[in-house]
Amino acid sequence: MISKNIIIGSRGSQLALWQANWVKSELERIHRGIEVVIKVITTSGDKIQDVPLAKIGGKGLFVKEIEEALLSKEVDIAVHSMKDVPMMLPEELHISVITKRENPLDALISKNGEKLADLPIGSFIGTSSLRRSSQLLKYRSDFKIGALRGNVDTRLKKLEDGKYDAILLATAGLNRLGWTNKITEEVSHDILLPAMGQGALGIETHRDDFIAQGMISSLDDKLSHSAVNAERAMVGALDGGCQVPIGSYATVDNNLITLRGLVASLDGKKIYKHIKTGPVDDAINIGHALGVQLLSMGADKVLKSLSL
Repeated sequence: MISKNIIIGSRGSQLALWQANWVKSELERIHRGIEVVIKVITTSGDKIQDVPLAKIGGKGLFVKEIEEALLSKEVDIAVHSMKDVPMMLPEELHISVITKRENPLDALISKNGEKLADLPIGSFIGTSSLRRSSQLLKYRSDFKIGALRGNVDTRLKKLEDGKYDAILLATAGLNRLGWTNKITEEVSHDILLPAMGQGALGIETHRDDFIAQGMISSLDDKLSHSAVNAERAMVGALDGGCQVPIGSYATVDNNLITLRGLVASLDGKKIYKHIKTGPVDDAINIGHALGVQLLSMGADKVLKSLSL
């Protein structure tokens, strides 16, 4: 098999480097004798830490500079958290691989060990995700929501310092960093529907770099890839991004894919949700159809109000 040394483009956060190093170790295991180097690239989202992402335009903030390095061929592959990847990619690039998905649910970490239902009235919850905050307010309108930015360790430190009663993070990131024991509760998707691609790791390549694509191809997990394709197709039909209150979560069982979709108003008072099931090979069409259905139910009005 033809092989070459590989340069991975990655953000510099603790979680991003864990993900890049995992890909590095897998490639070195599969292709004996190759050298894999990680090139750390600071993204716009990393530079701006004191403003909620929704206020600075969330689309592509954590991938743009990495994609530029990929386009100029400074790096051979880019490793992303799929929930950060915008719907529109540069024409020359594509997501070649989605690895086996980690737990996609949201995790509650509370200061005193209370689960979501048991938190005191008026508890102050930290999250900068509009998707999480809107669904939280639907579940319990007494909660107070505070903006929470920074890397996983930074967010945990803010909780420990008493700035919040509880915070919400992705279960996958905590598991990958070895901090599963910090999780108070994995929140059911019936309460908090995950973001598209949450828990999934994607590898982006240049369309014309067939050698790199061949070297990473065995890392692809077909079922995870199909699930994420369905979720992204749904969000694409809504013309939404990672900083809009949209939940999209697909599961695959016996070659059937079940996709749950949700659009919420910021205050959680209006929730549009639906489910579609069909053959896994039809994942993208199912996702698109669910997005169109949510729009016809009234989600278009919510999305339009957010873009004003």
